[in-house]
Amino acid sequence: MPVPDNIERVLELAHPPEKVWAALTTAEGLGGWFGSRAEIDDLRPGGEARVWWDQQDGHTLAIQVVEPPHRFAYTWAIDGLPAGDPHRTRVEFTLEPTSTGTRLMVRETGFARLPDDLAGAYEDNTTGWRTELTELAEYLDAAS
Repeated sequence: MPVPDNIERVLELAHPPEKVWAALTTAEGLGGWFGSRAEIDDLRPGGEARVWWDQQDGHTLAIQVVEPPHRFAYTWAIDGLPAGDPHRTRVEFTLEPTSTGTRLMVRETGFARLPDDLAGAYEDNTTGWRTELTELAEYLDAAS
């Protein structure tokens, strides 16, 4: 059975887009929910960020789109591929203001192009986004 190409999630958050944007695009924000620590070298297309989970090696995020406070996208490597492998998935966050806060849409694409032996990456990332987006909501709520 072929692997789906994308993962999509939508969250309704009771926080303004600017606050959600800061959680997605600052080192403090990313390190507060997405990893145990983060660094952002340059928040612009072509820039990079790095995220660490506990003692693991950091993951580099190659920034593709920065349109405050509405759209942020990056590509990143899939766990299990050797360093330098060109296969990447693209993660895009779209923020829409609502009457109660922000609708956050997250879409990760590129799984159908991965080698067959990495088909499990789709399931791993599906589970990962479920966990991470719950942590984003908790992070935002705690910062209120």
